[in-house]
Amino acid sequence: MSVLDNWEQWKDFLGSRLNQAETEGMSQNVVSDVAYQVGEYLAQQVEPKNEQERVLAELWNVADEQEQHAIANMMVKLVQNEG
Repeated sequence: MSVLDNWEQWKDFLGSRLNQAETEGMSQNVVSDVAYQVGEYLAQQVEPKNEQERVLAELWNVADEQEQHAIANMMVKLVQNEG
């Protein structure tokens, strides 16, 4: 089973990667850029596996680049607040 199959597992996965990045000294700007790149990859290459991912994919696809960065930053904030 992929971490993309379950929304909670996906958030846990992102949270653990975020903690690892922060432990290794990545700046918030680098984390933000990586989050954007992950979002772009997922939007272009990965079929949404659940309802939440479908909503994110739809929002990502209608957003301009600035809005996509905001979505990526909100996902980072979401997992930070839950971690």
